[in-house]
Amino acid sequence: MATPKIFPNTVAGVLEALEMSFGKGLYADKVVEKLLRQNKKWGSRDRSFVAEHTYEMVRWWGLLWGLLGQEPTTKRKDLQKLFGIYWLWRGYELPDWPKFDAIRDVNIDERLSSLSGTATLESYSEWFDIEARAQLGSKWDTIAKAMNIPNSVNLRVNILKATTQEVLDELEAAGLKATVHPIFPEALLLTGRPRLNNLEGFKTGKFEVQDAGSQSIAPYLSPKPGSIVIDACAGAGGKTLHLGALMQNKGTLIAMDVEGRKLGELQKRTQRSGLSIVKTRAWEEPGILEELSNTADHVLLDVPCSGTGVIKREPDTKWKLQPEHLERLESVQFSIIRDYSNLLKIGGTMVYATCSILPKENRHQVDAFLAHPAGAQFELLEDQTVDPSEHNDGFYMARLRKLA
Repeated sequence: MATPKIFPNTVAGVLEALEMSFGKGLYADKVVEKLLRQNKKWGSRDRSFVAEHTYEMVRWWGLLWGLLGQEPTTKRKDLQKLFGIYWLWRGYELPDWPKFDAIRDVNIDERLSSLSGTATLESYSEWFDIEARAQLGSKWDTIAKAMNIPNSVNLRVNILKATTQEVLDELEAAGLKATVHPIFPEALLLTGRPRLNNLEGFKTGKFEVQDAGSQSIAPYLSPKPGSIVIDACAGAGGKTLHLGALMQNKGTLIAMDVEGRKLGELQKRTQRSGLSIVKTRAWEEPGILEELSNTADHVLLDVPCSGTGVIKREPDTKWKLQPEHLERLESVQFSIIRDYSNLLKIGGTMVYATCSILPKENRHQVDAFLAHPAGAQFELLEDQTVDPSEHNDGFYMARLRKLA
């Protein structure tokens, strides 16, 4: 394998990103974004190098320290050795830099053969490996391995503004390669990780960046044109836009979030998409639950979760997530399904969804809701798990109906 040429300034960029990510608890995408803004002289190849190798060293953080034979630290001299180990592990030759002399003769295969266990070999924190195995059993080994494969960029065609073929043609004209997803017809799989913001199709709302697995959630709710739909945990609104397209821009679509400020990005995206039926409301508005009680034909609860299903694109989750976060999230999830189920009309349908692989956040929450007085009026129609070993990301969806 030919060794890519590396330069001290871009290697230093990777090490700085790791210092900030693990030293200050910041997510790698934000750190890389900041570094790229600060280093305007870096060319496209430099920027790609820093981004790619930062994400991959975050992904394999645990394994790399195991190969180095040290406890993790953010000291620069140790991170320099860690980068050297990473470069050798990738199968490349080290440059003749003095900073790599201490690990130049390390036999990676020998050290790798001395390590064992999914937590180390697939690079997860010990506590999460134990928790995932307890909840998933033998499936965890397959999922743990699958979530280390970086995901591809997926697009969703906005059927209000374009056909799949029109978007494919535009991408091809821009020199980009994309294929139609084998399961989701409006999802496109993009080759590479190109910048899309400057493409006319993106600026005019013909397509959005959205994972194919995530694109299965809005159709699962099956909203009808002319109906009243509430997306109660809308965030930046990827699924809101999908719901609006499925409603053919007819009816009422209310997007809510626990923090009203998050809805600003959704409003920009809504304008771009051509949707005119979206209204934004914040959870903190006084009396909002009472005002919207028993008004919706369909409710989507894409609840805050551990994000363990999207580790392929957010490898930081391996190290940033803590046991106390899980406990708090499970409490929040139950309070949302308990309280926001009241927004639904009799006969209406509700989808509870997460981007988690953990049953405690998924089916267990639905079962707990159905056993609670607030869930006595509901029946579970069906549920589905989107497995990250079969798709880019992992999701869970449960569709329920309000009976009385």
